[in-house]
Amino acid sequence: MDVALEYADEYFFDSVYAKLLPAQNFGNGTLDDVVTSAWSRDNDMRICLSIFIIVTLGGWFFYLSAATFSYYVLFDHEYMKHPKFLKNQVRLEIDCAVKAVPGFSALTVPWFWGEVKGYSLLYENMPTTPLGWAYFFLVMPTFLLFTDFGIYWIHRYLHHPILYKRLHKPHHKWIVPSPFASHAFHPLDGYSQSIPYHLFVYLIPMQKWQYIGMFIFVNIWTVMIHDGNFVSRSTIINTSAHHAVHHLYFNYNYGQYFTFWDRFGGSHREPTEEQYNEELRNSKKTWAAQAKDAEDIEGEVLGTNKKKTN
Repeated sequence: MDVALEYADEYFFDSVYAKLLPAQNFGNGTLDDVVTSAWSRDNDMRICLSIFIIVTLGGWFFYLSAATFSYYVLFDHEYMKHPKFLKNQVRLEIDCAVKAVPGFSALTVPWFWGEVKGYSLLYENMPTTPLGWAYFFLVMPTFLLFTDFGIYWIHRYLHHPILYKRLHKPHHKWIVPSPFASHAFHPLDGYSQSIPYHLFVYLIPMQKWQYIGMFIFVNIWTVMIHDGNFVSRSTIINTSAHHAVHHLYFNYNYGQYFTFWDRFGGSHREPTEEQYNEELRNSKKTWAAQAKDAEDIEGEVLGTNKKKTN
């Protein structure tokens, strides 16, 4: 974040803050006097506000860019005929995500402020030795394994009825999601699942540009698992097919990248031909069965199913 902030300060924020919060000028009144801001670059209030603006604008840009590409290039639009695909759902997903981004951006500011202040273990120099390069490449799968572990448990607990009703249910409004559902969360929900990404660089050293690259990858991956393009039949990777099962059947496949923790926690549900076979996937009979199962499973967890009477 310090790199992004440095460029933003030089090309945008210095002039903006100088106009909005000018410092008292004790110069000689000539045109050579440079107008500066009362908030210097190391002012914590300025740093936090600047980070919030960068993260919010960046979040909107990456979300809308990646989701739009996925929607028009990868997403199976036949899925929009599914009985659980809501009227005007794409517009509702975009509206939810765009409103949520500022909220979870604000919540992440303390983590990024810590990075700018040097409290994280991010480092700048690239490796110069074989051992250094070995560590550089090893830390990437470590990042994925660490964050997958954290997200699995956070996501699973978000499905507890108390938390689900208040935080996670807005994301499961999209039982048949489009790529625009990828960031359509309650702000606290989106933030809680981002904690492992921020925590990682406070525990394990990582090169700062590498971290930025992984952060971009994370956001692209989040869109990809909502793209409805069920190509991969991997039993190890948590593919879009696995995540489609999660949205349909609620309490399965909480992992982000891998299926390890779902298998360990007894929450793994392998996708079937309902996802992989195009004819079966778009069958009205399949859709009707999925819609009923989705309602029954969520109703059972939330205790809203009507009790059968004799």
